Amino acid sequence: MQMPHVEKHAPGDFCWIELATTDQTAAKKFYSELFGWTISEFPMGPNDFYTTFKIDGRDVAAAYTLHSEQQARGVPAHWNLYVAVENADTSADRARELGAKVIAEPFDVYDVGRMAVVQDPLGAIFSLWQAKRRSGFGIKGVPGTFCVADLSTSDQDGASRYYEQLFGWHIGTEDEDPSHNYYHLFNHDEFIGGILPPAFRNPGTPPHWQIYLLVSDCDAVATKAKSLGAKLYMPPMKIEDIGRMAVMTDPQGAKFAIFEAARR
Repeated sequence: MQMPHVEKHAPGDFCWIELATTDQTAAKKFYSELFGWTISEFPMGPNDFYTTFKIDGRDVAAAYTLHSEQQARGVPAHWNLYVAVENADTSADRARELGAKVIAEPFDVYDVGRMAVVQDPLGAIFSLWQAKRRSGFGIKGVPGTFCVADLSTSDQDGASRYYEQLFGWHIGTEDEDPSHNYYHLFNHDEFIGGILPPAFRNPGTPPHWQIYLLVSDCDAVATKAKSLGAKLYMPPMKIEDIGRMAVMTDPQGAKFAIFEAARR
């Protein structure tokens, strides 16, 4: 079967996910067993490695250990989400103009790309990625790969205006009760994720981006994840005419979701 390899990402596309964890060895074991990811290591210093996860020899995600000072400050394990841009410096400046905080100013990542870390005006953090030698995901559309991302935020409309202006995304809303109105995100007419309605977020949780990984059997993967030490934040549930999904945290506490598309 021809695998859906990806060579390039359009500006505005989600192009990479990266796990910041407190136990890299345990995280590698969990995700490789859960999704069948293979592992490639890149040394970053004495006893410090950047782990790249692969499917069919193509990059799907990465992991690194949170620095000791980050852990001392209480930074929890989490997934980082990257958005493709043509120019990281220009996009970081534009993000700041629109009211965001640039947490990490643009910098080169060896010869693979240039990045910046941004906190949007409502508090959600994401990264900008200007590809050089590495564009990001090398494969999508098969189990174990990234599919979409949802934004959990306190202000759907404010977030919509910000991201429309920053990335040129088109935001589609549903004609329903506002408390159950899921905002659809489109980049170049391609559905890439959404903004969760108030009824679907915990008001005590800081704004954040939630990643979804594609699976062929949501219930089976959720059960396996639990057996491997994950905690189910939301057990498998049906989304009418869309599919099934579940939300969980890995054994180190990083939150992510899985999604099984409905059979057509």
